[in-house]
Amino acid sequence: MKSTSNLDVLTEALRRLPGVGPKSAQRMAFHLLQHDRDGAALLGRALLQAVEHVRHCTLCNTFTETAVCETCLDPERDPSLLCVVETPADQLMIEQTLTFKGLYFVLMGRLSPLDGIGPKDIHLEKLIARATDGVVSEVVLATNFTNEGEATAHYISEMLKARGLQVSRLARGVPVGGELEYVDAGTIARAMLDRRST
Repeated sequence: MKSTSNLDVLTEALRRLPGVGPKSAQRMAFHLLQHDRDGAALLGRALLQAVEHVRHCTLCNTFTETAVCETCLDPERDPSLLCVVETPADQLMIEQTLTFKGLYFVLMGRLSPLDGIGPKDIHLEKLIARATDGVVSEVVLATNFTNEGEATAHYISEMLKARGLQVSRLARGVPVGGELEYVDAGTIARAMLDRRST
């Protein structure tokens, strides 16, 4: 039986990144070891630091290094508005539009029964607790316009409307099949301003 080399372990680790196949991972590994060993060491230290110190905000579930993130602690934010997004990258894109002044809840995924991802996997119990805290009056669903994102938005909408909350959805300025992380800020800004009730 052939033993696994450190180079093989590095290549396999790089393959965990989205969109990185075996050849790309191998090229990255060779580049780091051949041309940028300092960069490789920096990358390794940064990954270890992030894994050790980055956690989920106890209120909105986004990434933070403190128990509660800066956005949730910001007294200038409107606590009656809660925007639900799939990922921290989606939250960042909405923030860059400067059109939303409420708070967030980050699902860290979306419903996908075919992949075995159900309501518990995207923290829906925590979302319901946050949305029904007596302060939130409107929930803006800003999931992606993919089949899974739409299904997730519909599921959440039905749950929250049954609890008496006003629920709106981003307008269709965002292209169908598009992911917020890759949409320009102007399009997201228009979609946020033109959001509609579900």
